[in-house]
Amino acid sequence: MKIIVCNIQRFCLHDGPGIRTTVFFKGCNLRCPWCANPENISFEMQEYSYNGEIGTYGTEMELKDLEIEILKDKDFFTTGGGVTFSGGEPLFQFENIEELLKSLKEKSINICVETALTVPEKLVDIATKYVDEFIIDMKILDKELIYKINGDTELYLKNLKKVFENDKNITIRIPLVPEYTVTDRNIEEILKVLNKYRPQKVQIFRIHTLSEMKYKTLKQDMPKFKDISDEEIEKIKKNLESKKINVEICRI
Repeated sequence: MKIIVCNIQRFCLHDGPGIRTTVFFKGCNLRCPWCANPENISFEMQEYSYNGEIGTYGTEMELKDLEIEILKDKDFFTTGGGVTFSGGEPLFQFENIEELLKSLKEKSINICVETALTVPEKLVDIATKYVDEFIIDMKILDKELIYKINGDTELYLKNLKKVFENDKNITIRIPLVPEYTVTDRNIEEILKVLNKYRPQKVQIFRIHTLSEMKYKTLKQDMPKFKDISDEEIEKIKKNLESKKINVEICRI
């Protein structure tokens, strides 16, 4: 079985607990204008050319070779770390990599996934069998706004319920994007869900422009957004804390 991997990033400190190796898969069904990994939206490998540099986003790898690459960092995982699967939307690959997931669990490797959970339920069922840590995006829950990112609120909430019912370690990440995620109604909907499930950790963050060069290599303009002020972020944080929700402001 071959799988398309866009990047393997080592010694990661913000993709789950401890020191981690993060594997980025290509392919995502959402269309978030603020995406920091535009090279991972397409499910196919992509050639790029920029300032005379020519390359390809994506490499086909056998599962056994991907496992070898992950296990090169096994000594670092004694920090409580492990492997994190990211993307794109990595859950779309979980049927294809189930053999790898099983092997990693047999070797006691901690597995984390960064996901937006807008995927078929059967993929979440696979994830809950093997994944120890879930980092879940919570973007737009307002049903009148969800079309902006090609999302599905009903599917998302159904999958979210399933993950919480399986008693996993869960971090919720909320990107603060004016006119998308930061509207009174959307924040209200997010608060309802957080108050219901009481996740161990909630992270809020402003979007950045560090991926601008990636957009240029794809011959795309990076979308521009109204910035959110520190005062507005602090207000949202206090609103969450008033509901006794454990929240931190972070950089992603």
